[in-house]
Amino acid sequence: MDGAMIYNLIVQWIGEDHLFISFYILNVIFGAIAYKLGFARKLPLLKSIFVYAMLLIGMYIVSIFNLLGLPITETLIITSIVLAIYRYRLYRERKARNEANNAKEEV
Repeated sequence: MDGAMIYNLIVQWIGEDHLFISFYILNVIFGAIAYKLGFARKLPLLKSIFVYAMLLIGMYIVSIFNLLGLPITETLIITSIVLAIYRYRLYRERKARNEANNAKEEV
């Protein structure tokens, strides 16, 4: 596997014995982060449980593609980083806008 950096790291550090479960855990973690940062809405408890159960099932299927050499985990990591940067910038922009509105109201 030449292109999959995470694949090579897992094989080097953990070995091939626990390769699938390692990918599955990483994919679930980064998939949940990407979902929470980019797509999550305030849902009732049962709907949230259903969404995360579907995420667990979907990541099982997606982890199979990792074993075929596709850079799924790397893509989820990059997606999580990009969404985190977007959310941070959105937070800063909203904070600045609220401070500007508060300053206008005080005058």
